[in-house]
Amino acid sequence: MINLIDTPGHADFTFEVLRSLRILDGAVCILDGVAGVEAQTEKVWYQAAKYNIPKIIYINKLDRDGAAFGRTVHEIAAHLFVWPAVCQVPWFEGGKGRFCGVGDVVNLRAYRWPEGGDGKIVETIAIDKLGEADSLFAEEIMKARTALVELLSNYDEGMVEKFLELNGKHHDIIPEDIVASLRRCVLNQGSRIVPVYGGASFRNIGVQPLLDAIVQLTPNPNEVPVPEVSVGRADGSLEALLKGDLLSRDAQSIPATSQGGKTLSTRQPMAVISNLEACALAFKVVHDTRRGALVYVRVYSGVIQRGASLYNTNLQVTEPAQRLLRMFASDSADIPSLPAGQIGVIPGLKHTRTGDTLISYIGASPKLGPPPPVNSLQLRPIEVPPAVFFSSVESNSLGEAKAVSNALSLLIREDPSLQLSVDEDSGQTLLSGMGEFHLEIAADRLIKDLKAKASMGKIEIAYREALLFPSQPQEALVNREIAGKRAKARCTALVRPLADGDNDWNVFDDYKTTLLENGNLVTTTTSTPNDPTDTAEPWHGRLPSHLSSESLHRSLKNGALAALGRGVQYPFPFYNVHVSISIDPRHEPFGNDTSTAALSSAAREATKTALRDAAQGGTAIMEHVMNVIVSTDEASLGAVVKDLNSERGAMGISLDDSDATTSGIREDLPSIDLRKVYAPKDPFEGGTSFADQEQAEMNNSSRQRTVTARVPLREMMGYLKHLRSITGGRGSFVMSADRFERVVGQREKLLRKELRG
Repeated sequence: MINLIDTPGHADFTFEVLRSLRILDGAVCILDGVAGVEAQTEKVWYQAAKYNIPKIIYINKLDRDGAAFGRTVHEIAAHLFVWPAVCQVPWFEGGKGRFCGVGDVVNLRAYRWPEGGDGKIVETIAIDKLGEADSLFAEEIMKARTALVELLSNYDEGMVEKFLELNGKHHDIIPEDIVASLRRCVLNQGSRIVPVYGGASFRNIGVQPLLDAIVQLTPNPNEVPVPEVSVGRADGSLEALLKGDLLSRDAQSIPATSQGGKTLSTRQPMAVISNLEACALAFKVVHDTRRGALVYVRVYSGVIQRGASLYNTNLQVTEPAQRLLRMFASDSADIPSLPAGQIGVIPGLKHTRTGDTLISYIGASPKLGPPPPVNSLQLRPIEVPPAVFFSSVESNSLGEAKAVSNALSLLIREDPSLQLSVDEDSGQTLLSGMGEFHLEIAADRLIKDLKAKASMGKIEIAYREALLFPSQPQEALVNREIAGKRAKARCTALVRPLADGDNDWNVFDDYKTTLLENGNLVTTTTSTPNDPTDTAEPWHGRLPSHLSSESLHRSLKNGALAALGRGVQYPFPFYNVHVSISIDPRHEPFGNDTSTAALSSAAREATKTALRDAAQGGTAIMEHVMNVIVSTDEASLGAVVKDLNSERGAMGISLDDSDATTSGIREDLPSIDLRKVYAPKDPFEGGTSFADQEQAEMNNSSRQRTVTARVPLREMMGYLKHLRSITGGRGSFVMSADRFERVVGQREKLLRKELRG
């Protein structure tokens, strides 16, 4: 069973790519045979490399005018820093005619598709008979076979042995041995060998051999790296968890706790883990008008049975899997179970979101779920990029407000890279996303698909507010009813600008936690503040039975983060702030009224008071600065550089910088010697070598050039339309967030005036 997932290529939909890469075992990178390796290709390529996903390259659209298989192969080596292993050679009638088929370098034969067909009829021609029909093409296949064997011999000992056994005869090595060698190299990421295939998908030319290659070369679920999990305070692999090793380490790292005056005994690790039936990750939620919410899951261990109760460890809720579906595009089929390694759909789940971990556990309580610490088991979550644009959403009438709110909730559940917030001053609902196009598509889905009677406002930039000065310690006391229950808590907050040396984060123990989230650092302590005049010893007592150390720190952190969600002078979240929340339990009664809700409220009020105190000295406005990579032809290069420099305030402009073209994602990989890369000659290519041709193109106005710069996000609004107008429609660009920087000078004055109306 092979599951195929197609992802969009537009930069605004990066999250769609990320959540798919998170659960894939292998990837096929499809390149345009005319455009070659583009900037967005490089970005996605290195995102896949981050997850160590084996990859195959397929060069598409070889039937179009200007398609260049050989040039694209060299671009793969130059821009992706891998060795392209050419497994197919494109077949053009008479060497320069129509694209009619491909030559199979591994099996030494050719596939020919008749003109005007639908791709179902394929003529297979052996290499000895091919010499009679097209001798030059047959020679090219043999040349490609020699290059392929030599490339594999450089990285695979098994191929070296076969090569020596046959006395160096490249063409005598059987196809099975070459496929086995290719597979070993694909699974071994260190070899940097990537098989390359070609075709024209619209006419179904080359698709069948590509599917065969996917079956032969990509790994099965048992051959991919074991997924990472966390359980309690221990992190490790799923394999270690299933063996009981991870729970053993977790039990050793957490001291015994008490509940109601009784010490809780620790169960044997294997006794706890043996009841774990299945573990899966929800990676996509789609709202279907007929079937409701469809939750796509990837099963990593065990088997999910139809009717099983699934415990969501992120939300701490249990939901039944009443049906299991296998999807065939928009069609579906009911199945009785989902085994490990498979992808399926669970319809009807009301709460599950993208990135949630679902487990099936024998004997789990319907209300409380599995026993600890299994109830905290979580697979590595899917990273959600920060939103950079936002737009207001308003219902057409007061009576439609609830329906619009429900539709927005469905939209956010489908796509977590969309974020929802409410402006406290105006009361407007704000929808944030990854880009202009992203928000336009979201608005279209909201109104047309979800039938929400609402309107979207103008797309704007999501700025941040930053402190310039520290605050004095501010104490907050909560002593009131919260959700109908008496609540009492007290804490002290201190805020200051985050310094470059504040790198002591992600610290967790019973007395102190430090966490970096959304660009802010939050430190919570349950010992005395670092006051030189205070000679008292740090507190090492016990918390009351209804409060654990973990829940106390989590409540304080959540309260601080809630206060940081909105600025003091502007309606933007705070950024680059270090919040220190402290509680001195020696002077805090911690009675039954001190709940987690009370602690969160106290931390929120103390942090807000501290932020207002620090903001009296003034605050700064921070803006996203983007890494922008523009691809254009030589003739338009001057206009593009001038526009970036004079009209958009670009910084650090560079031309054809190979390091910059990777959007800052590329690891430090050595470059590939293009003279050692085999690529068949393109139909329009002359007799010069690739290196000579590159040099000759320096004076060619049609040569593609790359411009890299750092540009404020605000200046990139509507840039695509402008770029196409100054390049005659030939320019394209991709951008990724670099970091937040302070707005200064005249731009700051104009921006403050605009924000204040």
